[in-house]
Amino acid sequence: MMTTGADTIRIDGEEIPFTPGQTIMDAALAAGIYIPHLCHYPGLPPSGNCRLCVVEAGNRSVAACITAAAAGQEIRNDTPALNAARTAITQMLFVEGNHICPSCEKTGNCKLQAMAYHLGMLDDHFAQFYPHRELDASHPGILLDRSRCILCDLCVRASRDIDKKNVFAIAGRGTDAHLVVNTPSGKLADSTLAVTDLAATICPVGAILIKEKGFEVPIGQRIYDRQTIRETGLQEHVERKNGD
Repeated sequence: MMTTGADTIRIDGEEIPFTPGQTIMDAALAAGIYIPHLCHYPGLPPSGNCRLCVVEAGNRSVAACITAAAAGQEIRNDTPALNAARTAITQMLFVEGNHICPSCEKTGNCKLQAMAYHLGMLDDHFAQFYPHRELDASHPGILLDRSRCILCDLCVRASRDIDKKNVFAIAGRGTDAHLVVNTPSGKLADSTLAVTDLAATICPVGAILIKEKGFEVPIGQRIYDRQTIRETGLQEHVERKNGD
């Protein structure tokens, strides 16, 4: 229930409260309104990388995860045009990496795959890139497969802001952008990354995997076999808020 006198915004006609400093994304999730996203994670500073959360605020298109809520905003989120744009972005993310769902250990736990289902994506539409990117299996407990990386930089922010280790970074620009390991050798084995670090488990796709854990949870019993990405996205926000 909305508090009398509270600052409010409207999303798709629904009036919701927000507190000063909240982004549109945080206000929406707190009110139980899902805005599609891949690079947003409760408790981490936002980056606006994936652009799936772009909404229309007045006459402007803005990323909900990095745009502050402001009193009186009229926001459109769930529209055919925005969802078509989100589908196109998701299709591009699929073809820019090697995302072969049936053979990937992350299937059923993959946010990119779940987002495709959420948006009703039926095909890749664009031609596959099939990139050849370095795979790093040097770490005794963690595998890094850059061919699946979607450059969300969740592992970068988790390592820097939560784990306090600064293991990862994004180097290059445009099509040359890639994930790097901040060690003189560039190898994961020479980093301080541990399997218990948030950076080791936060990857939304199959770019960072814990070794010797593959298929411990059978297909059919995995996260997105049981819940939609909308449900888990709203649940993540609640769990983080209750944990603070």
